[in-house]
Amino acid sequence: MTAVRSISVFGATGSVGASTLDLIARSPDSYRVLALTANSDPVGLARCAIEHRAQLAVIADEKHYAALRDALNGTGIEAAAGAGALIDAARLGADWTMAAIVGCAGLEPTLAALESGGTVALANKESLVSAGQLMMEAARLSGATLLPVDSEHNAIFQCLAGSKIADVRRIILTASGGPFRERSLAAMAAVTPEEAVRHPNWSMGAKISIDSATMMNKGLELIEAGHLFPVGLNRIEITVHPQSVIHSMVEYRDRSTIAQLGSPDMRLPIAHALAWPERMDSPCEPLDFTTVGRLDFEAPDEERFPALRLARQAGEAGGAFPAVLNAANEVAVAAFLDRRIGFLDISAIVERVLSGYSGNKPAKIAEVLDADRHAREAAQRLTESVKA
Repeated sequence: MTAVRSISVFGATGSVGASTLDLIARSPDSYRVLALTANSDPVGLARCAIEHRAQLAVIADEKHYAALRDALNGTGIEAAAGAGALIDAARLGADWTMAAIVGCAGLEPTLAALESGGTVALANKESLVSAGQLMMEAARLSGATLLPVDSEHNAIFQCLAGSKIADVRRIILTASGGPFRERSLAAMAAVTPEEAVRHPNWSMGAKISIDSATMMNKGLELIEAGHLFPVGLNRIEITVHPQSVIHSMVEYRDRSTIAQLGSPDMRLPIAHALAWPERMDSPCEPLDFTTVGRLDFEAPDEERFPALRLARQAGEAGGAFPAVLNAANEVAVAAFLDRRIGFLDISAIVERVLSGYSGNKPAKIAEVLDADRHAREAAQRLTESVKA
């Protein structure tokens, strides 16, 4: 890369945002930071903005605007707040945007970035889960490049390099199995939030760690993969691979299988997306195969992890069902983290919300958000009944 690229990072204070900024800081002459955003950490956002000489810092929660403005006073960095400011920041026309806002809150900024063209590195899986068809259509119309950053989807993208999607026989998403891979269903009923956030391989935020523990994360990735790699959900499989060395695989019509391997470090797929279509140096640890020793695989257990079944059903139903799945899951996960429901209640609540939903295919983002809102309300009512 010879030209300086303008960069915006949505979710700059989260784990993916921090990893992105770490890579950018290692090649400061190659990138110019345009905008950084965070949800509710004005001090952390201001620190990142100052360190990386951003032009704009946006805090989503407006009650933190004064703290952000004061922290940036005298720096020349503009401060803004609110959902509208996030969308405005996404429309600034950055060459490369990291979409790493957690949850459905990232849906509208991600769509705005895609509509503006440029390259969007997608770490916010909920955007494609909730509004995949609208997102893909926006990218097509604007000519934007959409690059997957989730380790599994990035792995598939790399495995497809130089090949035709028509030659793919199946896609295999690998899953670590989370911290409760070998725990019985009865034992999982007593799981605490502290146990559930301790992932055996990856360092992630609380919400995605819980999703990994329930395996809803893999279910959401299944739906996302269906939009990114249109082979049909019936040809996308999930295999549990505890070592998290193989991040995903693609099998072709000639029965050859290509796998992407790497250390469990999110900077690896981020570096690939950041430098694409070229490569860049990264600080990730190289694989030592003599230390790895063995690679194990097993089929997922949908009885102990019903989120996998629910996600596939929602993906196959299409329309707003994936948005309902995601919204109900976000509410249930938040309730579990607040100790208002049990671990097994998460998937049970999602299933009840899905079973009570019937709706049409969303034609615009407002209809997706409407389905999302109704699902959250239904899930909230169920969390209260569980608590009672």
